[in-house]
Amino acid sequence: MTDRSGPDESDRVVIHDRRRIDPITGEVRHPDPDPAADRATSVAPPLPGVGRSSEAELAAGRVIADLLPVLDDIDRARAHGDLTGALKAVADQLDTVLAKHGLVAFGEVGDRFDPARHEAVMHEESTAVQVPTTTTVMRRGYEYHDRLLRPAMVGVTDPVAPGPAPDKQAEPNAAPVDPAPDSASDG
Repeated sequence: MTDRSGPDESDRVVIHDRRRIDPITGEVRHPDPDPAADRATSVAPPLPGVGRSSEAELAAGRVIADLLPVLDDIDRARAHGDLTGALKAVADQLDTVLAKHGLVAFGEVGDRFDPARHEAVMHEESTAVQVPTTTTVMRRGYEYHDRLLRPAMVGVTDPVAPGPAPDKQAEPNAAPVDPAPDSASDG
């Protein structure tokens, strides 16, 4: 009979981690030249679905996308001057943490209109702009790790299209009419 008072060597779980990408840092691991130098740990195995950084990034992107209406409320409060005191400190901290993890807000007045990143809901024309320009921002857009989470909802001012002068609208390609033959036919 064997004494079971202490942990038996056969009861110990040993995991050889041979993953090429570190699940915590997301960095590529360089294999050791000595295969006997495998990393052996006696910790619990990783949770299913947590081994690849792209899956974790997608999951985090979904959570951040769910937070976008909260960020919209914070933006509206900030625009109306209602974001003060402790709530302002919390909002600033939330912005800092989300930016640290890869969330980028965009959509500012004066930005060049980009139909891939902006959703235009209003259009105007003006001689003050040379290219289509964002002149009103109804809702900021967000990117997470270079992926578009939501386009910015904007009003766009387009440059005035060049056209004929108001006094030459009849027929721009017509030849000028000589008034002399018309005066001869009057008599």
